[in-house]
Amino acid sequence: MPAQPLLKIENLVKHFHVRLGAFGERAATVHALDNIDLNIMEGETLSLVGESGCGKSTTGFTILNLYKATSGKVLYKGRDLATLTEKQMRPFRRDLQIVFQDPYSTLNPRMTIGEAIGEPILFHKLCNRAELKDRITTLLGDVGLPPRFAQRYPHELSGGQRQRVVIARALACQPKFIVCDEAISALDVSIQAQIINLLLDLQEKYGLTYLFIAHDLAVVRHISTRVGVMYLGRLAELASRDALFGNPLHPYTKALLSAVPDTDPELERSRNRQILQGDVPSPLNPPSGCRFHTRCPIAMDVCGKLVPEWKEAAPGHLVACHAVGKGAHV
Repeated sequence: MPAQPLLKIENLVKHFHVRLGAFGERAATVHALDNIDLNIMEGETLSLVGESGCGKSTTGFTILNLYKATSGKVLYKGRDLATLTEKQMRPFRRDLQIVFQDPYSTLNPRMTIGEAIGEPILFHKLCNRAELKDRITTLLGDVGLPPRFAQRYPHELSGGQRQRVVIARALACQPKFIVCDEAISALDVSIQAQIINLLLDLQEKYGLTYLFIAHDLAVVRHISTRVGVMYLGRLAELASRDALFGNPLHPYTKALLSAVPDTDPELERSRNRQILQGDVPSPLNPPSGCRFHTRCPIAMDVCGKLVPEWKEAAPGHLVACHAVGKGAHV
């Protein structure tokens, strides 16, 4: 793994200003992301997991400047993407792509599959029209679809086939980094396995880097290089896949992993599952101190008063928890 990250995210904050009440008479702020620090290394798959609404997708959208960051930096090739206008972002769109959760909603029903894949190629002037057909055929082959699919429309394809098309369109600009935003959650389990294997094959073939956003921990364990656990807009823990699944440190991470069913029925029946009490607090009014302290089984007085430091508990294993032994502050 190279010493320098492909993307460096520093103190990333994203707040949404909303109006509440029947007539929008009250202003409020949604604390979607607060002080996210991440280094995404070239060629790796960094997964983000956590409950719905924890900020996983918002992190991906803000990194790509689809959401404008409230503050913080997203450094890529020496430029801070968070400060760029949409026009200034265009050259970087080739390198930074996204695969959304619902492939049908991201495809224009009036465009053929070939037109959908060819559009970004023509927009970025990556080839001329004479070469376009061969380029589309190559991309379809990369995702396991025959050339005749270029003449079809989205409604003529299955969900798995449409997701393959969306992946081909993301590959069209020869990107270096792809955000996979719940890219398999809308698919049948058997199709999910096919898409995961396809993503791994494409990563090896083209040297891609993924930010993989998901809630299925079994899938995350299979595909990830490193895993970040998010809770209510903050990172709770970040470690290599083996370290996180083998030795989770944060109480929230332990609770998440305990909910993953075991394939052995005997072990499943005897397993001690940790059930969190209460609901996730509202991001409109997040708790003070550690945001998890209202549900944490080992919460101390300090947890409700001070935000825990983001510290390195072991080499490459970062955690934000007062109960974890002191480490070097990152």
